[in-house]
Amino acid sequence: MSDSSIKIFDTTLRDGEQSPGASMTTDEKIKIARQLERLGVDIIEAGFAAASPGDFDAVSQIASLVEKSTVCSLSRAVERDIKAAGEAVAKAKLRRIHTFIATSPIHMEYKLGMSPDEVIRRAADAVAYAKTFVDDVEFSCEDATRSELPFLKEIMDAVIQAGAKTINLPDTVGYTTPGEYGKLVKELSEFTKGRAIISVHCHNDLGLATANSLSAAINGARQIECTINGLGERAGNASLEEIVMALKTRSDAYGGIDTRINTREIYPTSRLVATTCGIEPQPNKAIVGKNAFSHESGIHQDGILKYRETYEIMKAEDIGWDKNRLTLGKLSGSHAFADKLKELGIELDKEDFNKAFKRFKALADKKKEIYDDDIRMIVSDETTETPQVYELVKLQISDCSEGVPSAAATIRFEGKEMTDAAIGDGTIDAIFKVIDRISGYNGKLNDYKVEAVSEGKDALAKVVVKVVFDEGKPAVMGHGLSIDTMLASAKAYVASLNSYLLMKDRLKNVKCDHI
Repeated sequence: MSDSSIKIFDTTLRDGEQSPGASMTTDEKIKIARQLERLGVDIIEAGFAAASPGDFDAVSQIASLVEKSTVCSLSRAVERDIKAAGEAVAKAKLRRIHTFIATSPIHMEYKLGMSPDEVIRRAADAVAYAKTFVDDVEFSCEDATRSELPFLKEIMDAVIQAGAKTINLPDTVGYTTPGEYGKLVKELSEFTKGRAIISVHCHNDLGLATANSLSAAINGARQIECTINGLGERAGNASLEEIVMALKTRSDAYGGIDTRINTREIYPTSRLVATTCGIEPQPNKAIVGKNAFSHESGIHQDGILKYRETYEIMKAEDIGWDKNRLTLGKLSGSHAFADKLKELGIELDKEDFNKAFKRFKALADKKKEIYDDDIRMIVSDETTETPQVYELVKLQISDCSEGVPSAAATIRFEGKEMTDAAIGDGTIDAIFKVIDRISGYNGKLNDYKVEAVSEGKDALAKVVVKVVFDEGKPAVMGHGLSIDTMLASAKAYVASLNSYLLMKDRLKNVKCDHI
């Protein structure tokens, strides 16, 4: 790697999934991993293999599918975790184990209950054990920005001697500032020069994650850990799209540092992650927010029309965000649809293409104007669809303006159709209750979101629900898409039930004795 190149380490599937409510199924993680590979991410942290059989399964499947990016699993500095990580990434063409232990006085005393000497021994032993599984080992000094510099140097020496090739200096609690962090990274980059790559992992508690990451880059860090849309615990992580576009747009300010990211895949990746997790970027989010390339002020609009660079420092096209354009309708054929998918950078196999085209034609019969975001959503919804244990066949709701809200539904299960009805505190409640009655599973709704996919009165409604079917177990997510919000809600609830049943069935078949 040249001095002007920096590796992008994406942890959306691990740290990003730790965002409250951002859990993903294995199939969803696989789809995102493939998109991250198209994006050009150098390292994909696919999960924490020892956390659960489901995490192990996801990391293992991603490892067997991804070829161009390194597949990495996180592990604590304990043998059980490291063994799980090593076995999970074993099939990867390029594989890494990322092990960590806390190094700040506050963490060592109150969390670990270990002396500094014990921490160093544990760290070195962990790296040495990880090397028995993979050649590429990364070590993280958790809470590095609140650690003592002499101790950081001591533990870094020990893990480099044990075989670590990358040393990560996380700002675990989002505490540092760009000036402080740049100084720390510069000193430790010089300390490890020629022996290990310095990596940085910044949290956004003070809104400084991107600024801190960029400061680290110009001070010697050659790997940045980040997530799509800035997902992550608490206030999130450094945002991949912000870091990459800052380095590209202000190359003059950052010494010509570059990445191998295909920036035209940024917006499609952002949309896929947002759709999958049900967490939309705020409208004014840099690079990928809905308003990022919008201009409402008359002065701004006038300037843009005269010369784009008066008010835009980037081209929307450079991140794969073309303006919504009406190009397809109900008379469009499969060739026109295929051309549109190619234009949007979407690749589908024959089966998924046929399903998506069928959905497109059904939508075109109901909706006059078909936008690019409609097509993206149709494709995403079709290709991430959970296998249907229960299939919604019909839905009928009452006009509750003067009566009791009620819903009737027909659901297909194992080839048989079952019909029932229920009343509720509102129409949505009635819909969910009738699905519970028919299926025999009683869900507890934790979250319900609905938004328009594009624009206009006939915009597609996207509904995301989070439902608990087992008390004490995590909520599962379901997605529904329809012009009719009530129908989209029913589809989303049935999808959450199918996801729950699929997850239960899959975990029964995962064999991993050390978990």
